[in-house]
Formats: sequence, structure tokens, C-alpha cells
Amino acid sequence: QVQLVESGGGLVQAGGSLRLACAASGRTFSFYAMGWFRQAPGMEREFVAAITWSGGRLYYADTVKGRFTISKDNAKNTVYLQMNSLKPEDTAVYYCATTRGSRYSTASSYDYWGQGTQVTVSS
Repeated sequence: QVQLVESGGGLVQAGGSLRLACAASGRTFSFYAMGWFRQAPGMEREFVAAITWSGGRLYYADTVKGRFTISKDNAKNTVYLQMNSLKPEDTAVYYCATTRGSRYSTASSYDYWGQGTQVTVSS
């Protein structure tokens, strides 16, 4: 099993920045990539970004490309999501997750999920 704990959420004004972190523990060798998803009230969970664990290939949703950056620290088993130029529409609960597959933008391909961290962007 893999345990994931997110941190770094909070309240920020539009145009501001936040950095989320996701610390993984357990069978961390068993997954191929980690991703960030978000879910706003009444909305489907949507893909934000993903990174492959060994090669470090990056994938982004069009809605965050150029504003968000995903990165990792293999030694700490931690993935980060740097979020800049935040907009009110970025308000959501952000989740990190792991996958052994290659369908990075599909939530159903992810095996383990964190508990989520709230990000609220005020206008």
C-alpha cells in the first residue's frame, strides 16, 4: 500500500501563489507516476498535473499550463505543485494520487489517493 499526505493548501488572493506538497510512504517503489487532481463543489474531479517518478516527464492540464509547476524530490518521496497567478476558478480540494499506468489524466487509472487539501482563491 501507499500512503499519501497533502499539505500546503489555504486561502490566497487572486494573483497569489501557493505550494502544495504530497508526501508518499509505504510501497513507494510500486507506482510509476504521481498526479494532482482537483475537485470543486458540484464538479467532477479533474486532472491538473502529473510527473513520472523515474524519468520526470511532466504533464499538465491546459487550464494550468504556464501557471502551475509539478516537481518531485525522490529522496523525500515528495511531489510538489507550485501554483502561481492563481484565479478564483482554481478554488477546489486538491488531491495527489499514484498510478502504475500511463493514462495520467484519467482519475480512474490512479490507485492511491491522499485526503485532499483545500485551496481557496478570493477575487
